[in-house]
Amino acid sequence: MTFSVDKVRADFPVLSREVNGLPLAYLDSAASAQKPSQVIDAEAEFYRHGYAAVHRGIHTLSAQATEKMENVRKRASLFINARSAEELVFVRGTTEGINLVANSWGNSNVRAGDNIIISQMEHHANIVPWQMLCARVGAELRVIPLNPDGTLQLEMLPNLFDEKTRLLAITHVSNVLGTENPLAEMITLAHQHGAKVLVDGAQAVMHHPVDVQALDCDFLRVFRA
Repeated sequence: MTFSVDKVRADFPVLSREVNGLPLAYLDSAASAQKPSQVIDAEAEFYRHGYAAVHRGIHTLSAQATEKMENVRKRASLFINARSAEELVFVRGTTEGINLVANSWGNSNVRAGDNIIISQMEHHANIVPWQMLCARVGAELRVIPLNPDGTLQLEMLPNLFDEKTRLLAITHVSNVLGTENPLAEMITLAHQHGAKVLVDGAQAVMHHPVDVQALDCDFLRVFRA
């Protein structure tokens, strides 16, 4: 796929800046992405002319804001091919989304003696919530190790699963290494052992299509700020 770098840069006002006498090249989008004019303009228009609480009133502005939010939910569900827009929950970030799963589903389904599997390449947002859950209930946290080339030691994965495995929490694409994990085979293996699967998809959705029905994951966390 080819594209015009100049055309893409023109969408981002911040990239008109110079730093140290050179055009700005922003390479920290894995932490927080710059906003294109289309997003900035849409948010400004909402705050100037349409701001109101959603699902909290029957007056015109509230109804219009609610309709806009639900239309976004529907469009987002189509973007990831969810079965229904009702499967999508808006959160403030991937960290909050993972904590929501850990403190709702996790508290109800993980018990003493159970185990959760993560990988060595996870963002802290997909490590700490499971560490805290395991410490709270007396479960075990198991970790898939890395190879020297930054890929997972997948040959170790079958040995980590057993009848007490409740969850595989895995990143789709590493925010540090750029490694893309073979989710299909990992999810199939997890489900064969009766475990649920949470995918951290924050670094994947902007690079290629993500189809949650094809992946067959149980939770997908996506957020770009």
